[in-house]
Amino acid sequence: MAGRRLADTALKRPGGGSRIHRRPDADPREGVRKYGRTSYADPVNKKYPVDTPGRIKAAWAYIHQPRNAEKYTSAEVRTIKRRIRDAARRRKLSLPDPDEFIALLKRVRKKRS
Repeated sequence: MAGRRLADTALKRPGGGSRIHRRPDADPREGVRKYGRTSYADPVNKKYPVDTPGRIKAAWAYIHQPRNAEKYTSAEVRTIKRRIRDAARRRKLSLPDPDEFIALLKRVRKKRS
């Protein structure tokens, strides 16, 4: 541990995941009210529930939207994506390619305009 910087160790939890910071724009109680007491890819802010196949796929879709990802640091986004992938793997789900999803999202939004 002597070679690690203090900042690096402060961001790590015993489980190996990065700590996600409390967002001022998010109310964890809203997540519990909306989705119940379940597992979340962002358990601090109760965002991105990963308890059902549909919610896992939705979480994957939402975290790849720039307006959602920009609310987190790059390390936090990596942690959230890893937790979603882990949840999908446990349920034997395949997740869509993020680049294909983003391209599809842009086409859908363009049609709406």
